Amino acid sequence: MMKTETARSEGKCLGHFNSCRLCTAKVLMSNLMKTPLSCLAAILCPLTLSADEKATLIFEDDFERTESDNSKEEIGKGWVSNSKKRAKGNKQVDLKDGAMHITFHPVADHAVSVVHPAEFQDGKVTLRFKLPTATDSLGLNFADQQFKEVHAGHLCMTKISTKNVQMNDLKTGIMANEIRKARQDKAMTPKQQKMLKTKTKRFPNKLEVGKWHHLVVTIKGETMTVTINEKKVGSFSSEGIAHPTKRALRVAVPKKVIIDDLKIYSLGKE
Repeated sequence: MMKTETARSEGKCLGHFNSCRLCTAKVLMSNLMKTPLSCLAAILCPLTLSADEKATLIFEDDFERTESDNSKEEIGKGWVSNSKKRAKGNKQVDLKDGAMHITFHPVADHAVSVVHPAEFQDGKVTLRFKLPTATDSLGLNFADQQFKEVHAGHLCMTKISTKNVQMNDLKTGIMANEIRKARQDKAMTPKQQKMLKTKTKRFPNKLEVGKWHHLVVTIKGETMTVTINEKKVGSFSSEGIAHPTKRALRVAVPKKVIIDDLKIYSLGKE
């Protein structure tokens, strides 16, 4: 059954739906009529593949579960966060209403990072997300913790805000050990500064706050493409994006984000 914000807010439950077919039909029809066409199309047809392309689902999460202790983080399904290390153990990730709510805690010294293993070379991530306020943003960071030539395994990422979408090659950009040290020492050369400008690209893209949006991030070779609500926002190509093994997806949140219906695919040829 399709999850909808309307059903959740009305406090409906599956038992009620199953007990009354007529009620179920009416509620489903009402919810479908209220669902934006772009999100509905994305749910029904989440992937658009070329004729010779194969998508293999390697992980999915609809967050339809409850926590045994609401005062603690119990994300489950292999997810881990940096709350213990960066937020003094305070809870920053909450499962409620069938979605994952991520909120930066005031004592934290780093943005919230919620991590799940996801190993692929070329791949695709799809999810629904909501930005509660105009200053919120969502980052998807792809990492390889075994690759020691960059800080903390950072390879590439995209950051989605209410105003734009940014894509970064971190492997050969700001997270490369040599570049990171030069920046920390304030010893960047003109050549390095010029090079760094080629490692990021920003695309204007306005989003409504407090609304569900559908996101698709695709990595093929050295190119990352971001699609929101069935509209291609832009593509960015840089050599670091082609790193042979992405081993983890990090959901990066500096303030607050709600996400749902996340899927990770490995892409290959038939």
